[in-house]
Amino acid sequence: MCDQDHFDDDQKDFAANGLVTRRQFGVLLGAGMAMALPQVAHAVAVTESDVTITTPDGTADCYFVRPTAGTAAAVLVWPDIFGLRPAFRTMGKRLAETGYSVLVVNPFYRVRKAPTADKGSATPIPQLLPLAQALNETTQMTDARAFIGWLDKQPSVATNRRIGTQGYCMGGPIAFRTAAAVPGRVGAVASFHGGGLVTDMPNSPHLLVTKTKAQVLVAIAANDDMRSPNEKNVLKDTFAKANVPAEIEVYTGAAHGWCPPDSGVYNEPQAERAWSRLLALYGKALA
Repeated sequence: MCDQDHFDDDQKDFAANGLVTRRQFGVLLGAGMAMALPQVAHAVAVTESDVTITTPDGTADCYFVRPTAGTAAAVLVWPDIFGLRPAFRTMGKRLAETGYSVLVVNPFYRVRKAPTADKGSATPIPQLLPLAQALNETTQMTDARAFIGWLDKQPSVATNRRIGTQGYCMGGPIAFRTAAAVPGRVGAVASFHGGGLVTDMPNSPHLLVTKTKAQVLVAIAANDDMRSPNEKNVLKDTFAKANVPAEIEVYTGAAHGWCPPDSGVYNEPQAERAWSRLLALYGKALA
């Protein structure tokens, strides 16, 4: 998961591999690693909106971006611990330009509106842990139902097509729980450097997914795999036994947090490969 141990270990990994010094690593995070993502070929015109969604626990501020014309399959995006911010708006817009109606949520709306990380991805993890720890399976599944219910009322959403959901870091298990919360509606689940996908509890996120009809993509950071080398095997075996179509892969050379473009460990080649696998998943499962 996103925690201080990951931050410290990633610093050591980068320094050991001669990529950056400890000081340079901090500078990269402080700068936010702001960069544009590669353009989408044949991108469709999109419309962007800041929206407020009513849930049983209050009102959630979210970012909604969708094709300007016609209807499209919906995708629900759960950010990492740094929350809804420019990087995830960019990621959501890029996905919409490929032909999806995309909702990027603020999972911490109960406490504060976005941005919830004062310094973006350079915000110290200990400052953000209370936000993450205040969430649980109940709040996440309640939110998932509310967000999907809202999406299904939007004119731009094709309700005859199933919904996709994707999560990053702490958003990975939330995406899994989203599929379980609305099992007949979610057709695809993707986790990128997700933490806590497998636990020893009967309500482990990976077990919840087996009770749905969703197809699954799990992209694992190399250093996460080093810390928990058996997790990929548990995921593969569990999904195979449940006949859940699943792609489980460790991304060589990619550190925890490698996908968002403002991350200090952003790895464009591996992020683009994960992006291509996401589009392949949605192309099959949400058609």
